[in-house]
Amino acid sequence: MTIQVDSFLLYIATERGLSTAYQLSVRQSLDALLDWVKAKGVSDWNELGTDELTSFLSDQKDRGLSAASLRIAVVHLKIFFRYLASKKVILADPAEPLMPVRGGVHLPETLNEQDVKRLLESVDQSKILGRRDLAILEVFYASGLRLSELCGARLEHLDLEEGFVRVTGKGNKTRLVPVGGKARAAVSDYLHNERPSLVKPKTSSWVFLSIRGGKLSPERVREIVKQRAAAAGIEQTVYPHLLRHSFATHLLQNGADLRVIQDMLGHADIATTQIYTHVDQKGLKSMHRQFHPRG
Repeated sequence: MTIQVDSFLLYIATERGLSTAYQLSVRQSLDALLDWVKAKGVSDWNELGTDELTSFLSDQKDRGLSAASLRIAVVHLKIFFRYLASKKVILADPAEPLMPVRGGVHLPETLNEQDVKRLLESVDQSKILGRRDLAILEVFYASGLRLSELCGARLEHLDLEEGFVRVTGKGNKTRLVPVGGKARAAVSDYLHNERPSLVKPKTSSWVFLSIRGGKLSPERVREIVKQRAAAAGIEQTVYPHLLRHSFATHLLQNGADLRVIQDMLGHADIATTQIYTHVDQKGLKSMHRQFHPRG
């Protein structure tokens, strides 16, 4: 992993012509990240997702890094992971959803339960690809899958009768994830009433197919989620990882055990999952301020 950091620093020095001071600043941020991932036993950049980067930033804050320094670190992470994605070192850019830090570590964005309901209920299943798109949204929210996990789901991985999907996540680790009743119904409807019309002679067993009968790309799924949210009148920018964050946050708010959420999300370290306790605490503080007479 050090090789990619060195290559990136060479790139910003020679091809981008950035100053020595800026190079040293980037090196400091990425060295801290390298130390953190090594302590976690991570050996491949593909094992890092947005959740892990958020956990890293939280850890940096706990170590005393100022809000200004955290803002700079977020910028460094964004340009580094954008570089790795451009070089095909990673399958997807985990730093893309990170937002600038304002006075502290950025906590994961979420949709509230009312907006999730509005999003799901807005999809017209009678129109072309409506069943597919609703199934995608339902599975993201019901199971908290990563984008790559949803795109990689195959028919043989689904057990709708038992309500599980088998996915392969970070570090090539396989796990069983529950699929809720409404998501099962949406997937079943899509499989029986729309997927057959998308199948072409060379179609494989991918669950979610493009209009041409091939595997849906991550970029296309991002577009689907964004377009469906806009059509539902949701002003907030919606992307697949936002639905994953919403899945975990709503489970926690409704009393689910953090260890169970960890297993469903496929986090190797409970510290990564603990970021959702900060989200929940943030909500509690907001509620206290709103309703307590001396809040």
